[in-house]
Amino acid sequence: MTAAAPAVQRARHGAPRPVVVAIAAAWAIAIAAELSGNAGALHHDALIEGGPPLWAALLLFLVAWQAMVAAMMLPSSLPLIRLFEAASGKQERPALVRASFLAGYAAVWTGFGAVAFLGDVVLHHTVDAVPWLEARPWLIGGSVLALAGLFQFSDVKDKCLSKCRMPGPYLLSHYRRGAEGAFKLGSGHGLFCLGCCWALMLVMFAAGVAVLWWMAALTSVMVYEKTGRHGRALTPVVGIGLLVLAGIAFMHPAWFPTPFAHTH
Repeated sequence: MTAAAPAVQRARHGAPRPVVVAIAAAWAIAIAAELSGNAGALHHDALIEGGPPLWAALLLFLVAWQAMVAAMMLPSSLPLIRLFEAASGKQERPALVRASFLAGYAAVWTGFGAVAFLGDVVLHHTVDAVPWLEARPWLIGGSVLALAGLFQFSDVKDKCLSKCRMPGPYLLSHYRRGAEGAFKLGSGHGLFCLGCCWALMLVMFAAGVAVLWWMAALTSVMVYEKTGRHGRALTPVVGIGLLVLAGIAFMHPAWFPTPFAHTH
């Protein structure tokens, strides 16, 4: 039995306060940005088209992306976070160890955000160079939804979700003492989390930072897929819904929901 085994047995039901505060603060920022009308300023379209230099645009986007990840991804990882909180309590400098765990998790999602942003820069240049595609922006938004919908039925999605649904065995297998071990545990969990949620977060990326109804809907899906009693049954239902939206984009663009109608 590893040093983490007793923690798995006695893990507290309450989530760590700093994590709860981070989640609440991220949602508060998103709501404030939406209500003030400033949310669009950090949308990748606004930053790329006529915005600041690329390096500055990337940094600004990643700042906003951190809030997005805290609001949307941390809630779905609370079961493992609670277990790690209990397991790390008797380590030296537990605050540093817990911060390292969250830093590893954040590093994975920050990397994904950077790749998505830079990929979108290439996409913008491509659209600008192809007038036919520029006149049909719904094709790109619809393709993102179709990709996310198809991924819901993939083996990769299922295998990564199985790891996230069973945080106890994952902790027992990968727990190591110290800040380095915590970072590796957090980044490893982040990779599985990315593996099952990257397509849904790509939908959120296409929708834009702080679009509240998309944030709420996708967060609910990702949390329930990982923690809900019928999470496995929800996954294909969501896939069908995303494919239906993609079909609307391709067959009847006038019905296509904003903000995707102008996404490129």
